Amino acid sequence: MVRFPYPRLAYLFDALQSETLPQEELAKRFAVSTRTVRADITALNDILEKYGARFVHNRGAGYRLQVDDAALFSALQHQERKKQATPRSAQERVHYLLVRFLTSAFSLKLEDLADEWFVSRGTLQNDMAEVREHLARYQLTIETKPRYGMKLFGSEMAIRACLTDLLFQLHLADPENPLLNNEILHQPQVVTFAELLHPLLTQYAIRLTDEGEQYLIFYCAVALQRIIDGYPLPDFEVEDGDDAVRKASCRLASELRKAAGKEISAAEEAYLRVNIAARRVQEVQPTEINADDEEALVDYILSYINAHYNYNLQGDKQLRADLLTHIKTMITRVKYQITIPNPLLTNIKQHYPMAYDVTLAAVSSWGKHTPYTLSENEIGYLVLHIGVGLERHYNIGYERHPQVMLVCDTGNSTVRMIQAQIARKYPQLVMTRIVSLRDYEILSQIEEDFVISNARISEKNKPVVVMSPFPTEYQLEQLGKLVLVDRTKPYMLEKFFDANHFMIVNEPLTQEQLFKKVCTQLEQEDYVGSDFYPSVVEREAIVSTLLGEGIALPHSLGLLAKKTVVVTLLAPQGIAWGEGEIAHVVFLLAISKRDYEEAMAIYDLFVTFVRERSMSRLLGSDNFDSFKAVALDCLSRI
Repeated sequence: MVRFPYPRLAYLFDALQSETLPQEELAKRFAVSTRTVRADITALNDILEKYGARFVHNRGAGYRLQVDDAALFSALQHQERKKQATPRSAQERVHYLLVRFLTSAFSLKLEDLADEWFVSRGTLQNDMAEVREHLARYQLTIETKPRYGMKLFGSEMAIRACLTDLLFQLHLADPENPLLNNEILHQPQVVTFAELLHPLLTQYAIRLTDEGEQYLIFYCAVALQRIIDGYPLPDFEVEDGDDAVRKASCRLASELRKAAGKEISAAEEAYLRVNIAARRVQEVQPTEINADDEEALVDYILSYINAHYNYNLQGDKQLRADLLTHIKTMITRVKYQITIPNPLLTNIKQHYPMAYDVTLAAVSSWGKHTPYTLSENEIGYLVLHIGVGLERHYNIGYERHPQVMLVCDTGNSTVRMIQAQIARKYPQLVMTRIVSLRDYEILSQIEEDFVISNARISEKNKPVVVMSPFPTEYQLEQLGKLVLVDRTKPYMLEKFFDANHFMIVNEPLTQEQLFKKVCTQLEQEDYVGSDFYPSVVEREAIVSTLLGEGIALPHSLGLLAKKTVVVTLLAPQGIAWGEGEIAHVVFLLAISKRDYEEAMAIYDLFVTFVRERSMSRLLGSDNFDSFKAVALDCLSRI
């Protein structure tokens, strides 16, 4: 096998195998000089000489691979594919370390791994923080003994779950990942499991998603390897459950026994049964579900949302059916601590924050009365159901329709004619009031978005469109330019943001100090009651309210405010926001129940800021007016 003397040569070799690259591009990629690139190419060619290949330089194009002896180089490529690739990035190293610890029967020394992967021991020590954090989610720990190295400790069930989840996630991200080219997944018996599984499940009328079946194949492969290595599953008891699932798991356990060549415990079959039940796609009607747990949880979630957010979804039969169907298998997963991935979780949290918060608050409240704890992945799936329910019954895409004043001095018939013409062309227009020319002239300012008049009038603080009783196409076009502007988000900005609740934090401040300071101010101003601050702290403790791009959105559990207001805080130095994250722009929301429909658009406002990557622009504001100008500019871009 090729062993490169330092990592950059390995990276260079990988880069130039697939494309021709000029030395300037290579220098830029690896942050070195072009002279260093030429030296590296010389070193590479010295190594590749015995494999019948070399990198040659073509003027105007760059370095390309030239193979002089196809047989020799083919043998090299075969070796490269066969051997496990060297991790190239921090994330890859974390994955490699996890697999090593989860599959090794002996202690591991970082010095040995550092030599193998051409990195320093210090680099791997830094990576170990993330490794430990990942393992801790499965109650697994790493203990270090001087001179012996580091070893993984934890239950066999947790080790299998962690290893299967990791391999499955890698498979979803990249089926060609070198870590999947291991002895666990390449056991010949794994092909047998793959061929047997779908017909077996079909035989017993058990439906799993394609991903569910793939996960089960991965688990069987991991279980087989662990049994062969002498790590059987200890005692594990489970309710008998569905007869079809039990028969399928017994058949799989029999194949596992044959493949391992040794007797296996009843616990192996029981855990297979749970894994099948936890991923089963239920196809039942609500009338067929009588389990108390599922009914109780659905009732609790929908009642909580109605009581705390004013959204009444309790009569939605379709939503209830969808939730019951999902929760039936979810309870099995939660009860036996089986995790399933949710690849959409980040998008759900970032793009549907309102539905996420409503669901999170309800589930967190339910969790206080039950021994079960739902993971973020599980909550994310519930959010999708709740979000669809909200869309069916409420104006989730809340829009503020244009408000217009009509100025007319020629009698009711003309007024009605203009109204009819406008309503036919732009039904979304809201005619708030009709005033005479004289009344218009004495007004100091206009509250509406713009003015329509049948005669030329002076423009005050809002635009004026002149329109005859039988408007021309030009007049309608001019009106359309004002009507078709998105006023929802600017309206939110105007209504719920103000200079009194805008502050720039230049001194160091903790998250707790910030919450205390802002909530105390809001309580003194009678925007919120004494229950608001503890609720904000409780909400933040459940899951971080950082939306992304350095923008945080702290708020209470439920709509607890007496009046709706948004407190804007800009923190150039940053505020620690948990798990190593830093918030620079903080919007603390206090929303009242009477503004519950508009609350949806308030959330969408902040999603827009994240999508537009506007944190640095907002952070550069010197005062509220400049902040508002930047915010409006960001909103106008969508």
